Amino acid sequence: MKRPFPSILLTAAALVGMATALPAAAQFAKPEDAIKYRKAAFTVMAAHFGRVAAMANGKAPFDAKAAADNAEIATTMSKLPFAGFVDGSDKGETKAKPEIWAEMDKFRAGATKMQDAMVAFNTAAKGGNLDAIKAATGEVGKACKGCHDTYRKE
Repeated sequence: MKRPFPSILLTAAALVGMATALPAAAQFAKPEDAIKYRKAAFTVMAAHFGRVAAMANGKAPFDAKAAADNAEIATTMSKLPFAGFVDGSDKGETKAKPEIWAEMDKFRAGATKMQDAMVAFNTAAKGGNLDAIKAATGEVGKACKGCHDTYRKE
């Protein structure tokens, strides 16, 4: 028996709607899972950003293609870690300060600032101009430092 195409679309839309309606915390079975997730995302983001930053700082030879490829990955990764800042994930093996949960709106604004800087960084890297990449790298660094100074334990 064939299902009519609109019926399949409605079913798919309903499934997508239910999946997106779940709270972020449902992604993680335990708070430790959220901590591992965000640490992993930050690690990958930092590794790829660092490769381009090394080029921008003259510590590695400039390779326009490698810069663009790594900036793309870093930018994509910049969107991921913040889903891992869920209730209960403020305790355990984390460098996250309790202020994150007390000032979640400010924390999220800092995340958005960093993500916006990453988009500009990605655009600069795709352009292949080392001076533009240097400037954009500095802006990402400032955005990261702003959050780290306030919300990250040493």
